[in-house]
Amino acid sequence: MFRFLKDKIGEWTKKISKEEIAEVIEKPAKEKETKKPQKKDIKIESKKEKSNSEDEFKPGKGFFSKIREKIQKTRISDREFEEYSEDLENILLENNVALEVAERIIKELKEEIVNKELSKKEIELQIKTSLKAVINKILVEPYDLAGKIKEKAEKPYVILFSGINGSGKTTTIAKFAYALKKKEISSVIAAGDTFRAASIEQLKKHGEKLGIDIISHEYGSDPASVGFDAIKYAKKNSIDCVLIDTAGRMHTAKNLLREMEKIVKVTKPDLKIFIGESITGNDSIEQVRSFDEAIGIDAIILSKADIDEKGGTALSLGYVTKKPILYLGTGQNYEDLEPFNKDKFIEKLGL
Repeated sequence: MFRFLKDKIGEWTKKISKEEIAEVIEKPAKEKETKKPQKKDIKIESKKEKSNSEDEFKPGKGFFSKIREKIQKTRISDREFEEYSEDLENILLENNVALEVAERIIKELKEEIVNKELSKKEIELQIKTSLKAVINKILVEPYDLAGKIKEKAEKPYVILFSGINGSGKTTTIAKFAYALKKKEISSVIAAGDTFRAASIEQLKKHGEKLGIDIISHEYGSDPASVGFDAIKYAKKNSIDCVLIDTAGRMHTAKNLLREMEKIVKVTKPDLKIFIGESITGNDSIEQVRSFDEAIGIDAIILSKADIDEKGGTALSLGYVTKKPILYLGTGQNYEDLEPFNKDKFIEKLGL
């Protein structure tokens, strides 16, 4: 994501260093030009005067020593920060970070580094460290969902999945069911996307491959009743977890979002997960806000992370919802659902 940032920080550091070195070098040079030697003032130095003159050029006392002293410490001024913050903002925006999130990152970075005395060797490290801390603060620490499912005394644990059309909900649910099965957690899937017959058939095929039961009704039936029947089936058969699929709906379709409210009211899920695409960028902000306002999002899964080299969507969604990203979809296979790791994510950004 920040492939240009390292070069930009290095350029910033060098610029500060060059300006200060130039100041030290040019000042004595200018002073020397203004002082023209006058023959009548020439006189023989006494031993004492000569000794003092030589002391000026002893190690640690002379011209280069003054340069070293000058550039050992520096302060990044507001002017210098503003000059380079525009470049940083552009880098963030180019990498799918929403504008309001980019502005927050820059504001907090400014508070961390401007007008603080730093060693020249520390500048690049300090900027990176501060940026890393800001991003780390934005992202909420994920938790072990499988552990939460096992901890619930009264089964089943109910999870509702939501998101817009084409976000990869159905495939992600199948991947999650596979991950639970690997941890010896039983599940049943409710085919709540009754607006698409293809979605119901797709889930049935996944169920056959995974050996997991699919609860479905006819095309066009009430999705809330599908979820209700799945929960009843899970209780009867001592199944640990119910995974409820829902129809993909645009965040602007208020009537469909109200229907989501009905599904939540009927099924009373323990967890409501928003599934978004890693490559969506700024559009993901309005999407997740609409779903969060309608049903109250508890966590996030980002699909298609394997084709996203930028990472900005994760930052944006983490900032807007203040909710954890639990998993990343990293491919088409059932195994391709990776628990989200904050440290690994930040390291991937180049920090």
